[in-house]
Amino acid sequence: MKQAPTVPDHPHATSTVTDALRGQGFARYRAADLDLDVTAHRADLAEIEDVFAALPLDPYAPGTHRFRRYSHAVYLPWTGQLDFIPGAPDPTHGTVTEYWQDDHNPEFPDVRRRLPDLPTTLHANALLLRLIHTDLAHAMWLEDLHRTPVYVGIHLLKLAVDADAETAVSSPDCLHQDGGSPATFTFAHFIGSTNMSGGENVIATPESAGRQPGNLPDTAVHARFTLSDPLDGYAVHDHRVSHYVAPVRRGAGPGPGERRILIIGLAPYGPRL
Repeated sequence: MKQAPTVPDHPHATSTVTDALRGQGFARYRAADLDLDVTAHRADLAEIEDVFAALPLDPYAPGTHRFRRYSHAVYLPWTGQLDFIPGAPDPTHGTVTEYWQDDHNPEFPDVRRRLPDLPTTLHANALLLRLIHTDLAHAMWLEDLHRTPVYVGIHLLKLAVDADAETAVSSPDCLHQDGGSPATFTFAHFIGSTNMSGGENVIATPESAGRQPGNLPDTAVHARFTLSDPLDGYAVHDHRVSHYVAPVRRGAGPGPGERRILIIGLAPYGPRL
């Protein structure tokens, strides 16, 4: 297992972002709320954008205009060490990592999907490591994460369309939860977009999972927003809310339409013996 550099937790992690996540089960943030200077990370962000430019199609849904890579890492709270877990050999993608949402994804119920790994060059990307450790710090108020290794899922997702008639959709295309432990968190960090329309995010009650936002009463919707600036984002304490992103279409400008986002999921590793 290749060892990634250790990045210390940041003193600003116990901020209004943590307070919102702890108090209401979700939080919205700008880069500055995470104590991030986008300009200082310009080269790191460019390296991540280069990977997005060559993302492979989702092998399980090639008609959805969805592109993705996914890898696992493990974090040891008692040492602060983060290590990426090697993927399994694959003849098409080099290596792949298993992605499983048990029965929380109605499009792939209990399917163990094997997705193309992140390139190993990103394992030492200073911005990616900073985001992982900052997200961990925002979740570590939960005592359940202190006594077990923490599973970290790193997901690069791009919704991209070339023609006006095309629509790119996320999975599942409804309000949902990511499943697993009550100590599961999901952090979304917007990387960028090009000539895009759509892509609105919705946060709603947990009972809204499986439904479309337009079919909900206003009282069930906690927030609606569209991410626009690099490293804007949101976080959810998974079992306390449901979340959704609307389909993406091409905007009014020239060229293809794209939405690029980095998702970091956190959950405690469970015993298997």
